[in-house]
Formats: sequence, C-alpha cells, structure tokens
Amino acid sequence: QVQLVESGGGLVQAGGSLRLSCAASGRTFSDYVMGWFRQALGKGREFVAAITRGGAMTSYADGVKGRFTISRDNAKNTVYLQMNSLKPEDTADYYCARSKSGAALRVGVLDYNYWGQGTQVTVSS
Repeated sequence: QVQLVESGGGLVQAGGSLRLSCAASGRTFSDYVMGWFRQALGKGREFVAAITRGGAMTSYADGVKGRFTISRDNAKNTVYLQMNSLKPEDTADYYCARSKSGAALRVGVLDYNYWGQGTQVTVSS
C-alpha cells in the first residue's frame, strides 16, 4: 500500500515563499512520475506540476511557471514543491499524487491513482 504524506503548508503573505514536501512509503517511489495538484474552495482539483522518475523532465501549469519548482529525492522517497512569489490566487489545498505512468508526464487527475491527504496553503494580500 502506498502512502503519501504532505507537509509544509501554512499562511504566508503575498510575495512570500513556501516549500511543500511529500513523503512516500514503499520501495517503488522512483518507478513513477509524481505530481502536485491543488484545489481551491469551491473549485475542482487542478494540475500544478509533475516530474519524471529521475527528475530530468518537469511540467507546470501556466499559472505557476517561473514561480514554482518541483523536484524529488529518490533516496528519501520525497517530492518537493518550492513556491515563490506567491499570490492570493494560489490559496488552496495542495496534494501530491503518484501517477499511473512510469514515464509520461500526465496532467489529468484521473492519470494519478495514489493521493496524499493534502496540506493547506493560504496567501494573504
């Protein structure tokens, strides 16, 4: 059974930074693409970023390009999301997820089959 546990959320002022972490259980972490999604109050879950198994390739939603950076440490079974220049519209619950794919960078919610419990990020103006 795969378990994903996010941490690092909190309250930050606009323009500030946060670093989210997602620790995964199991020995197959490095075999899968990992992603971050977010869900604002009253809205659907949306793609934020994804990273390939070895970390060589990444993909970002247009609204976070240049501000957010996804990375992973396979030795620690952990994926990170560095968020800089945060805006009030970044306020949401953030979820890490493990893709069904071992290779392709996917952006759809249905392309991921394991999810963490989420961590809340609030950006004040």
